[in-house]
Amino acid sequence: MVEQQGQERTLEQRQRDVYETHRHRTFAVAYYMTGNEVTAEEVLSDTFVRAFQKQEEPDARIVDTAMVDELRQRLPIDEVAAAMDPLEASRSRGLEGRNVRRTDLEESLRELPSNERLVFLLRDVEGYSADKVAELIEVPRAQVERTLLSARLRMRGWLARQSRQSEAA
Repeated sequence: MVEQQGQERTLEQRQRDVYETHRHRTFAVAYYMTGNEVTAEEVLSDTFVRAFQKQEEPDARIVDTAMVDELRQRLPIDEVAAAMDPLEASRSRGLEGRNVRRTDLEESLRELPSNERLVFLLRDVEGYSADKVAELIEVPRAQVERTLLSARLRMRGWLARQSRQSEAA
């Protein structure tokens, strides 16, 4: 009996380690996806419930898959957004050599369609490879690359408009 309790504590500690290892990343992505701390906490909790149901000691892939599944239930991340007009993108090239405020960057991120926001966060913020993002959200790599390009162009266009508005004011 005592030996079994020791093993349970060991499993519990290992599960705490899994949670501590992945919670910051999971919360950050959930927060930027939902824009709401309470909802991000719900996503965080539900992600780990789902991950621990799949495996006693889930690895990063299982946690990330559970997070994407939770986000799918709350947001339309599977919808394909219309690609940005190349003419619009060419007009947004006025940011070279300018500083961008973090608040403007965060606002531009919130303006993205949820599927583009998720791909941008996973690829450019969290540093996942395009292949890993494609595997997580279950789309071809080429679609990840198109979605990422569209996200970057939309953000750049939004930031350029903000910059022009600031200069005009």
